[in-house]
Amino acid sequence: MQGGSAMQVETWNAAELVRKDIRHHLHPVTNLHQLRREGPLVLVRGEGSWVWDAEGHRYLDGFAGLWNVNIGHGRVELAEAARAQMERIAFAPTFFGIASPPTIELAARLAELFPDPLNVFQFTSGGAESNETAIKIARYYWWLKGQPERIKILSRRMAYHGIAMGALSATGVPSYWEGFGPRPPGFIHLTAPYKYRFGEGLSDEEFVARLVQELEETIQREGPETIAAFIGEPVQGAGGVVVPPEGYWPAIAAVLRRYGILLILDEVITGFGRTGTLFGMQQYGIVPDIVSFAKGITSGYVPLGGVGVSDEIADTLASADRVFMHGFTYSGHPVACAVALRNLEILLAERLWENAAEAGSYLLNELRRLEERPYVGEVRGKGLMLLVEVVRDKATKEKFPPEFKLGPKLEAATRRRGVIVRCTPDGIIMAPPLTITREECDVLIEAVAGALSDVLDREYA
Repeated sequence: MQGGSAMQVETWNAAELVRKDIRHHLHPVTNLHQLRREGPLVLVRGEGSWVWDAEGHRYLDGFAGLWNVNIGHGRVELAEAARAQMERIAFAPTFFGIASPPTIELAARLAELFPDPLNVFQFTSGGAESNETAIKIARYYWWLKGQPERIKILSRRMAYHGIAMGALSATGVPSYWEGFGPRPPGFIHLTAPYKYRFGEGLSDEEFVARLVQELEETIQREGPETIAAFIGEPVQGAGGVVVPPEGYWPAIAAVLRRYGILLILDEVITGFGRTGTLFGMQQYGIVPDIVSFAKGITSGYVPLGGVGVSDEIADTLASADRVFMHGFTYSGHPVACAVALRNLEILLAERLWENAAEAGSYLLNELRRLEERPYVGEVRGKGLMLLVEVVRDKATKEKFPPEFKLGPKLEAATRRRGVIVRCTPDGIIMAPPLTITREECDVLIEAVAGALSDVLDREYA
């Protein structure tokens, strides 16, 4: 049963908050020019799948914060876990061989949840740090194995792995690169398993065969002895909810094994129930050498991420009589780990991945009715990761030009209709809390359908 909200209803001076925000707050992944004209949406309270702004308007949180509020808003249990840990010891580092009970217990609990041989964990403050850590561990592993030339990282176009410099180089979305100078070298991007645009006319098997061939040719061209790892999201998230064909991941993993290349799975979004199984890797029957995670491990209540490695990698790291020179001040923060443990108790007790599978299937089936419209190219998803892709021309799959400002128009229209989703030049992305009900799904469907009509129907009248 969901707990009550930890926050009481308060009165806010919305105009003053907006003024201060515009003057003093630099927002990430935001059009700062537009924000200075229009101001932010200031959220002050949450309960279940709903949030309220400073003026008292209610919105269905169709994006679960930022893919992460898996158990829903307002869970007093997590606040209580944080307070109890703060009263014991608020901070203890994990540097220099120091640890605290919540950090130890969380590592042990994750070893029970992840499949073997992922049994050893290092913690971070979020997804970018997790992927940065995964990349560095892969390179360090090969250095310790006497193969220091293995530094290249294979990734994919449309991938999102974070915006720290190493993770940014693995990210395959060019808009994240622009204006930030040269990226670190050694990152190679392959074709995304995005059949709608890259596999037209092919069966799933033929499309997978083409992607596997590209991987093999790339490995042979670069030299397998120079490649440390391949990093990929089980389902690509921020790059466009790219759901790979069923045979894709087993085929890719087989090639990597044959060449001795490590597989890193980025479960930052897909982990902890979002795809309809506890982990995205379970959708495809594979186990990586390294896994990165964040977001759903605390349902966003406090920042926490981490990396899990196989026993063999952990043994190799521990074989060298030297200091492992990687970590962050807040790696394994005891308060964050205590919250994560309580969050996992709730997630497991309520088996929320099952609701993600059921609600996601319902949303996908209902939203696919929108494909009848002349501007909806494809509706796709896995669990509670969904996207309505919008195109200017269905026959050619032409996108709307940047000057049309499709994303901002859809964002304004969906918020007017009382839902918060992620709107991009490609359409509308949805990722609600795993607690979402059938009735709330209907609210989301109606709002998305109505917003699309508001923005686009007149273009095709």
